[in-house]
Amino acid sequence: MLGYMGPDGTFTQQAAMEWSGGKEELREFPTIAGAIKAVDRGEIERCIVPIENSLNGSVTMTLDTLAFDANVYITDEHILRIAQNLIIKKGADISDIKTIISHPQALGQCSRMLEQDFAGVELKAAESTAMAAKITAESDGSIAAITSGAAAALYGLEVARAVCNDDSNNFTRFVVIEKNRALCVTGHDKTSIVLSTEHSPGSLFSALGVFAKENINMLRIESRPVKKEFGKYVFFVDIEGNIDDARIYFALKNVRDHSSFYKFLGSYRYNEI
Repeated sequence: MLGYMGPDGTFTQQAAMEWSGGKEELREFPTIAGAIKAVDRGEIERCIVPIENSLNGSVTMTLDTLAFDANVYITDEHILRIAQNLIIKKGADISDIKTIISHPQALGQCSRMLEQDFAGVELKAAESTAMAAKITAESDGSIAAITSGAAAALYGLEVARAVCNDDSNNFTRFVVIEKNRALCVTGHDKTSIVLSTEHSPGSLFSALGVFAKENINMLRIESRPVKKEFGKYVFFVDIEGNIDDARIYFALKNVRDHSSFYKFLGSYRYNEI
C-alpha cells in the first residue's frame, strides 16, 4: 500500500499514480507527516511525499519529519512537472476575487503573478492544493484557488489563468519512504543524510571536507533549525553514490565521527530531469 497526501486531486496523488503505475493500492492521508509516520508505525508499506520544488525550494514538513519525528528511509525518488492554475467557481469573474487560497508551496510558485495582478487580494494557506479547490467550489465565488487542472475538473471549477507559476520549468521532487532501506546499487545513485556539528569554527568543514578529499560530488546542502534549541541547526546533505560502495561508506563514517548528530536517510536511484 502506498500512502500520499490527499485529498483527491493533489499533485502528490498524481505522483503516486505515476510512480506506482497503477500497481499499488493508494491510501490518502491528510498531511505529509501523517503519511510518513504511518510508514514508521507499520500501518502501510510505503508513502510518497514532496521534498523539493525547483521554484520554491524545500518542503520543510518533509525534512523536519524525516529528521526528528520518524525512523524511516528514502528508497526512491520521482520527478513531476508542475503546472499551477488559478481557478474560480463557474460563473464567477476574476474581478470578484477577494481571497486566493492554496498550499504555501503553490502560492510561492506563483508569487510573481500574485504580486503583479492580485496585490490587494488576501492570500490564505490550505493543507493542499486540492483542499483549496474544494474550498473554492463551496464558496460564494469570491475565493479562487491555485491548483492543478485535474483538481479543477474534479471539483467543477473554471481555469481563469492556466500555467500561472512563475516559470514553466517547474518541477517537484517526490521521495518514496519505507521502513527499511533500499538494498540496490544501480550505478547512478544518490545518498541523503542529515547531521549537526558542534558550534565551533571549522566543525562543519571537518565533517564534510571528506567529500572533497574523496572526490565525492555533493549535490545539495540545506540547513534547518533544531526546533528545541534556538540558534542550532541540522544540515541536510545529498551526495552522489551509494552507501554500499566502500568509498561512500567510509566517507559517511568519517562524517558521522565528526558529527554531534547524524542520521542516514537512504541510498536510492538518482533521477535527473
